[in-house]
Amino acid sequence: MRRFGLLIAFSLLAFAAINALAAEKQPDRYRWKDAQGVVHFDDVLSDTAIQAGYDVVSGSGMKIRHVAAPMTAEEQKADEKAKARQKAQDKVAADQARDDAQMLAAYPNESDLSDAHQAQLAMIDQYIQATQISLQSQEKSLTANLSHAADLERTGKPIPKVLSDQIESLRANIEKQKAYIAAKQQEKSDSAAKFDAELAHYREIKAKPRSQP
Repeated sequence: MRRFGLLIAFSLLAFAAINALAAEKQPDRYRWKDAQGVVHFDDVLSDTAIQAGYDVVSGSGMKIRHVAAPMTAEEQKADEKAKARQKAQDKVAADQARDDAQMLAAYPNESDLSDAHQAQLAMIDQYIQATQISLQSQEKSLTANLSHAADLERTGKPIPKVLSDQIESLRANIEKQKAYIAAKQQEKSDSAAKFDAELAHYREIKAKPRSQP
């Protein structure tokens, strides 16, 4: 009796295996939904299925892959724009990652980065101070030349051309140096703000867990 039961069990397993094998050997079919949401199956890939998008299913009904409906011209343009935006974003992210790695390599400690910032600000201060010294000297020369020209006018004497040229040249140089000092002061202010942001970013990337090689 027991042997008979085992024989039946083996027979059922063999039958199931044969059915599964037969199903797998059946050709693939196509499944899609129409505009009303009705599911269709067919052995032949029709134009309707292609336009709607379809699934390729095995003989046992398992989904093998999905093929999307073809995009319209507008959808293709939108897809291309989306890919272009993603590519640009990926490039920005890659560039930022590279810059971050270079920053960490150049400045292992926060104090190293701060020292570099202070050195750049100090260099700008040196340019400003040197120009201010030159400006003061030229302003004194201009004052002296203007005083000399005024004395000549009071005595009714003509002002020599060389003196007039010197006065105009000094005035032009003074204006240039004032503009240069103002530009450098703005550069220092902008650099300080930039350095604060850079230091904050440095602290962020420094706090992130480092990936293991």
